[in-house]
Amino acid sequence: MADHRFFRYSAATVAVLCAFTQPLHAAEPAPVAEDKTALEHIAVQIRAPFRGDVPLKQQPIAVQTLSDEALDNAGVTSFVEALDLSASIARQNSFGDLWDSFAIRGLVGDENIPSGYLINGFSAGRGYSGTRDTTNIESIEIMKGPGSALFGRSEPGGTINIVTKKPQFDREGYLQLSAGRWDKYRVEADYTDAVSEDVAVRVNGAYEDNKSFRDEVWSKKTVLTPSLLWLVSDTTKLGYELEYVDQDVIFDRGIVALNGDPAALPVSRFLGEAKDGPTNVEVTAHQLTLEQNFGQWDLLSGVFYKDSSFISTSSDAELAPARQLFLKDGQTLSRQHNQRDFQTTDLTVRSELSGTFTTGDVVHHLLIGADGYSFVLNKDWTRFRPAAGQTAYSINVFNPVYGQTAPAGTRIFDQKETQDSYGLFVQDQIDLTAKWKAQVGGRFDSFDQKIENYLTGTSSSQHQTVFNPRAGLVYQWSESASLYSSYSQGFRPNTGADANNNAFEPEKTKSWELGTKFSLNSVQGSLALFRAEKNNMLTTDPIQGISAALGEVESKGIEVDLSGQITDSASYALSYAYTDASTAKDMINLDWGVELPKGSQLLNIPKHSANATVKQQLELFSYPTNLGATVHYVDDRLGETIDPDYILPAYTLVNLFAEFELNDKLSAQLNIDNLLDKTHYVSSYSAIWTMPGAPRSYSASLRYSF
Repeated sequence: MADHRFFRYSAATVAVLCAFTQPLHAAEPAPVAEDKTALEHIAVQIRAPFRGDVPLKQQPIAVQTLSDEALDNAGVTSFVEALDLSASIARQNSFGDLWDSFAIRGLVGDENIPSGYLINGFSAGRGYSGTRDTTNIESIEIMKGPGSALFGRSEPGGTINIVTKKPQFDREGYLQLSAGRWDKYRVEADYTDAVSEDVAVRVNGAYEDNKSFRDEVWSKKTVLTPSLLWLVSDTTKLGYELEYVDQDVIFDRGIVALNGDPAALPVSRFLGEAKDGPTNVEVTAHQLTLEQNFGQWDLLSGVFYKDSSFISTSSDAELAPARQLFLKDGQTLSRQHNQRDFQTTDLTVRSELSGTFTTGDVVHHLLIGADGYSFVLNKDWTRFRPAAGQTAYSINVFNPVYGQTAPAGTRIFDQKETQDSYGLFVQDQIDLTAKWKAQVGGRFDSFDQKIENYLTGTSSSQHQTVFNPRAGLVYQWSESASLYSSYSQGFRPNTGADANNNAFEPEKTKSWELGTKFSLNSVQGSLALFRAEKNNMLTTDPIQGISAALGEVESKGIEVDLSGQITDSASYALSYAYTDASTAKDMINLDWGVELPKGSQLLNIPKHSANATVKQQLELFSYPTNLGATVHYVDDRLGETIDPDYILPAYTLVNLFAEFELNDKLSAQLNIDNLLDKTHYVSSYSAIWTMPGAPRSYSASLRYSF
């Protein structure tokens, strides 16, 4: 029945899509010129989803935008590296460096699936799709705080929206070659041009072949993202984007801590099995978007479909204390052997109508829409686990010998999970006076989940409906500054089931925020106080190696984002966050036999974090040059949920960059990361799975632009 409901809804939305249209981009709507010949001199932009005609700066939320220029300066090529530029975001378990996982304002979803985020307004975090490349990213919008009542599947700490590069009618592009330490090689390219007065295309992509500071670890990646934009008429735009990813990565769980000390082993020490070969991830995704303008109103619609494959063989340190010899002798690491085959499909449809109308002297900015998705995950997983005291397939952490053959495993998962969901949302931002603006809205969600266990011949299912309200208030006390407050409730389905094959209850959240946004002379920024609560949060069960319910958690803190000019030729960007994230109630976990008192820290969440970048334009060796430095600070963090004494140490990294404009078309760039060569650890799943950060590294690139 759930399938039928969803696809009836999908068909209705596709019908709307064919009749009208949508855009996707994080920018204000660009007018379509009457004279199409003028289009060759216009940067075509597309209206952002979930935005209506109210710019982000006038809404009661804090927003940090990371531009493609900031990503280029930092020399980052992956999405999660880019997020390090925001102090509001903390890295989480990377699943062997094969997915993007992060917490916003101290809160994260299930640690056993990738984090959720949006691409051009479409939910893109579901499934096992590898790590995301930055080659087609125009900007990253970090929309902090209450937003779940509008966006749907998102965290109370915030929602991240990736805005991709769109086709343009002016011919432009570049070819860039890069090389770095540990045999890191990369080529990337971008090209856009008009093929007629109405149609423009864009093709960008990248190929990487990398070794690593980690012994035996290497990766390869191919990314290709062609797109097309058709100006159907003066009021209608049609866009299509294809994304193809082929990624090979040696599965790497990191190092182990000896008596709570992760520095007991060198950061290069690999404790997996090179014989396993790489994990392969393949992704094919399609976006079709339409935008229709008629007067004061815009109709936006779109379809997103993604097919992903994750096939992996890996050797991982055993988590269960009773099975782990390392906890007894301090050198013999008991290992699992895992064979995974995860296949996912994800179909999303959405449509929204936005516009302005008045009632008396009051102006209303109305946004109303609907969305839905059908997500299918087929999980086939075979695992060997050592028995207590068994030395088979172990490895000495001080003198590892690779090439062992793993004993036969047992199939632990052969299941199909299906999620069907649809949502209806409405929001009205009301201009009460010239200075006072109120925002009210809400979202209704209907969610169906079914898990079929082919090993046991059993199945479990659940159906949930929920309505979540949202409200905010803005006082625009000048053209350049405002105060705001907001409140939102949220709803996020949890993927998977517990050890008894019972589907997890969805997360439910509440969040509050009070802040100010300003643009004063050469300083722009925001200051926010926040608090968020959620229940049914999932965490790691080290006995089973799967998810388990942690219960109710909360997060509160303060954030500051500043940017501006120091002089006409020098600029800066600063991000700071204080985050207090902890359990909200006393709990005893029966699986672990461990008491978690109220106020226990949450995994991988630093109380203090900051990122500051300074950039100077000058002439060096007769070449126009950009020189810059970034300082990244992360406070100490809990490294294992059930052991409050395992703490990852704080670290400060200093990164440098220099870009030289050799001529009008040719430029060169040098990046030095971790200049002071600080040993550090970016995240941890447990004391047995801790991921070290890279020592001092460097890369150089040469770019030809046209």
